Order: sequence, then C-alpha cells, then structure tokens
Amino acid sequence: MSKKRGLSVEEKRTRLLQLFFEKKEFFQLKELEKIAPKEKGITSMSVKDILQSLVDDTLVDSDRIGTSNYFWAFPSKASNNRKRRLGELGERLAESERKKAHLEEQVAAAKVGREDSEDRVQLLRSVQEKRAQRQELDAELERYRACDPERLRELREQTAVATEAANRWTENVFAVKTWCKSKFGLEGSQIDKQFGIPEDFDYLQS
Repeated sequence: MSKKRGLSVEEKRTRLLQLFFEKKEFFQLKELEKIAPKEKGITSMSVKDILQSLVDDTLVDSDRIGTSNYFWAFPSKASNNRKRRLGELGERLAESERKKAHLEEQVAAAKVGREDSEDRVQLLRSVQEKRAQRQELDAELERYRACDPERLRELREQTAVATEAANRWTENVFAVKTWCKSKFGLEGSQIDKQFGIPEDFDYLQS
C-alpha cells in the first residue's frame, strides 16, 4: 500500500490562505497552529514558516497589538495584490521581449562579416542574462499558479512567445558559430571557449 503523499509548500500556502478567506477573522500564531491541522491538513510544525512566507509576499497582513502578533487576510486585498503583481510580471515579460528583439538584430548584424570578437562576447553574455531572467519569471509565475488561473494562462502564452523568440536568437548564435568555423577553420570547442559559450547552451524547452 503506497504511503500518502504530504502537501507541497505551495499547497500549504494555498490552504492557509483559504483558511483566512473563509474565517475572515484575526488570528495569533498559536491559534493557527491549532486550527490549520484540523481544517486544512497542514502540520502544526510547518504553520509558522508557511505563514511567514505569505506575510513576506504581502498576501497576509500582520501587526503587533500589545504583546501579541495578529495575522489576517481578506479576499479583496489579496485579489488586488495578485493583479498588481501579475501586472508587474507582464511588464517585465514585455520588456524582456523588447530586449530580445534588439539582441536578435545585433546577432543578425554580427553574422554579416563583423569580426569584432568583443561585440560577439557581449552578445553571448546578454543572451545568457536574458535566459536567466526567463527562468526567474518562470519560477515567479509558478508561485502564483494557484492565485489567478485566467491571468496566468495569458502569462503562460506570453512566456511561450518569449521562449520561441529566445530560441530564434539561440539559433542565431549557432549560426554565428557555423560562420566562424567556415571563416576561420575553428573547431566548435575552440569557439565555445573563445566566446564563453557554456557546454549546456541549447534551445529552451517550452
């Protein structure tokens, strides 16, 4: 008989937030440590860390009254916070798209007889930076996966477009390598070392 799978961190966050929305009350930590296991299946030992992560993400409010800390969250504010955060993510994706388009133009220009190796090194660094930004955005989107499904579907579509664009200029980098091999008779490993191209440099998976 298989062992029952425990809740993931994201599932615990979602359930604890639901508890606040359902109760519409103010709680102390010790109260949540008693209620959460019974009503949401969250172990009492993990309540403190999960609660703090929600406070850090401004999904739960907290304040000290006298000698006690109180926590609360209401659906209206959570909705506004999600919309604001998702709007910020959308803006970052759009800015990333603009920068990628500019990099595509630079890579295309580098293929036409440009022998300034420093420019190509800078392009490759920029490519790596944009790939890292894309990964950060993916991770951020995953954290908000359970918050606003409709908006997240739109952002996932935008991410798919960004992935396609990233793969186009990744293909351009490979084209530059091919051109260097033909022009200068270099091995692929030499080109990678010369321009700092990592061994795992490849197309992004959607």
